[in-house]
Amino acid sequence: MDIRTVGIVGAGQMGNGIAHVFAMAGYDVTLNDISEDSLTKSIAIIDKNLERQVSRGKISAEDKAVTLGRISTTLTLTDLGPMDLIIEAATEREDVKNKIFEALGPHLGPQTILTSNTSSISITRLASRTDRPERFMGFHFMNPVPVMQLVELIRGIATDKPTYDTLLAVVGRLGKTAASAEDFPAFIVNRILVPMINEAVYTLYEGVGNVLSIDQSMKLGANHPMGPLELADFIGLDTCLAIMNVLYDGLADPKYRPCPLLTKYVEAGWLGRKSGRGFYDYRGEVPVPTR
Repeated sequence: MDIRTVGIVGAGQMGNGIAHVFAMAGYDVTLNDISEDSLTKSIAIIDKNLERQVSRGKISAEDKAVTLGRISTTLTLTDLGPMDLIIEAATEREDVKNKIFEALGPHLGPQTILTSNTSSISITRLASRTDRPERFMGFHFMNPVPVMQLVELIRGIATDKPTYDTLLAVVGRLGKTAASAEDFPAFIVNRILVPMINEAVYTLYEGVGNVLSIDQSMKLGANHPMGPLELADFIGLDTCLAIMNVLYDGLADPKYRPCPLLTKYVEAGWLGRKSGRGFYDYRGEVPVPTR
């Protein structure tokens, strides 16, 4: 089917990035959140990121204005019902996601495709709670969305081929590359990435190295652009812990046991960049390791 209108649930870091790339690609976007403040901040971030593209000569000032003009906001979730495509980008909690899809259900158009930007939760299970499991998919963008080129497409057990083909075409129109993943815990990227981060936290926990030496080792020794602990802070330690718990619960393999130190940081509210402290303290001019 031809996708023209896109509704996005959640105006956080992922939601505003998804809105940015869809509007840039010519889609009419409606961004929803429960907080007016979040919507206002989200539009300001999109404006700032577009202005950066203008300053670098990647787009014109006119392109920026047209892109912003394609984005509208709403506090009313059900306003998204008639959209051709809905992308849920709320917090990584299955109960929250289920409530969103349940509230949307009676207001959906017959053509609407439902998707979730979940980084780890079962697509089959989420889809089964809706009236259209055959028109439901995982649509997992990487952070930061305007920069990262990959999108994971995850089919649930009931997802039909026309839905998959439609979203594959959408990814192409966005100028990104699709990777097809089967519906197993954490899919491809996070199945590999987050256990590596968890192992880096164990390396810190066991005193093998400190924060700086672990990150330097992986940046200079393995040519990673960011160290694993720096990356964990960027992703959010609560998100990393949630993904590890999904892997541990879903695969029942002790190698996916979350490191107790990761749990302790989350319990302390030290979630990384978004909270000002994680494995680094970001409250000063320069990030400082916390261990």
